[in-house]
Amino acid sequence: MGADFLPALRYYFRVVNEYMSNAMRIATFNVENLFQRARVMNLESWAEGKPILDAYAELNGLLEQPVYGAAEKTRIILLLDQFGLLRSDDGRFVRLSGNSSDLLRRHPDGTVEIVARGREDWIGWPELVREPIDAVAVENTARVVSDVDADILCVVEAESRTALREFSETVLPRVQGRPYENIMLIDGNDSRGLEVGLMTRAGFDIGLMRSHVGAGGQDRAVFSRDCPEYAVHTPRGEKIWCLLNHLKSKGCGRPGENDARRKAQAQQVASYYRRLRSEGAEHIVVMGDLNDTPGAAPLAPLLDETDLRDISAHPAFSIGDFPGTGTFGEGNDSQKLDHLLMSPALFARVSGGGICRKGAWPGNGAPRWTVYPELKQPNQAASHHHALWAEID
Repeated sequence: MGADFLPALRYYFRVVNEYMSNAMRIATFNVENLFQRARVMNLESWAEGKPILDAYAELNGLLEQPVYGAAEKTRIILLLDQFGLLRSDDGRFVRLSGNSSDLLRRHPDGTVEIVARGREDWIGWPELVREPIDAVAVENTARVVSDVDADILCVVEAESRTALREFSETVLPRVQGRPYENIMLIDGNDSRGLEVGLMTRAGFDIGLMRSHVGAGGQDRAVFSRDCPEYAVHTPRGEKIWCLLNHLKSKGCGRPGENDARRKAQAQQVASYYRRLRSEGAEHIVVMGDLNDTPGAAPLAPLLDETDLRDISAHPAFSIGDFPGTGTFGEGNDSQKLDHLLMSPALFARVSGGGICRKGAWPGNGAPRWTVYPELKQPNQAASHHHALWAEID
């Protein structure tokens, strides 16, 4: 039997099993981009990249100001110097796009002057420099997606719908995985292209779609990306509402401002959940990277002020061969950032769930969990995040 026949055979048995057992699988996975990743995110550790991301966030904030005063101009120049942008628009981690000559003037004596009076005086922005992801890392991402084998999969930090489709059609078969029949991604508010997308199997058709990129208004958008709503119709004729999320990160910007933004986003998501419930929807899942842990104040509007249930609290949930519920980095309880939150009716039908860690780097000491044989060094990891899944009976 040829290797090319294996995906079709696995698909056949999965379809038969789904028909006989009426089971389905829902999952979420922050892939941290599929083919290209910001260079700062490819460093050896998060601690090494965090100061760069903090400075990048500060520079973005300053450049968005309507008026650049003397203090702002001085700070902008210091940050540009930190990124190696005083002599050129291209630095190792950050580059200036657009018409930078309207922002600054580089003098022959090496000095730099900010000539723009404020945001309206120039068109452009700083952007993170990207580089191709290690080919083995891309394939390990595909191995995670293939092993989880979800019928409904939330993909966080995908570049675009085109990238998702390319990944599904070309990379998944390379690791004997099964391509997805339905793929959808709505562009969000993140200029870096960190989007949330949905992939579903045949029979799990995507119906009504609703974007919330404009929540809060154009100048004060609530969501850093989006919280799209998708109505997924199952082969049995039921409807599952999926709210996909990637809330504000802890690691880029001031902690207090980050927490406030994340809480506002959680409140907004909770309002969508309540609306769906008031409209008669019973099967709802809020999933994705919420960038905070259970018990954290910013997530209280979702975890404490609604009847949503966390998959990790289910008796049938398995944490695998590592004693931690974390879904990021070293997998400790304090690193549980990814969530599958279900309405009571959907949670009542959970028959299992777990964390797939095989594509995540297991540490430099004694391995914390079993990984794919192809994962031999940190840059070959599928992601810093671990995939989270639930089986629905």
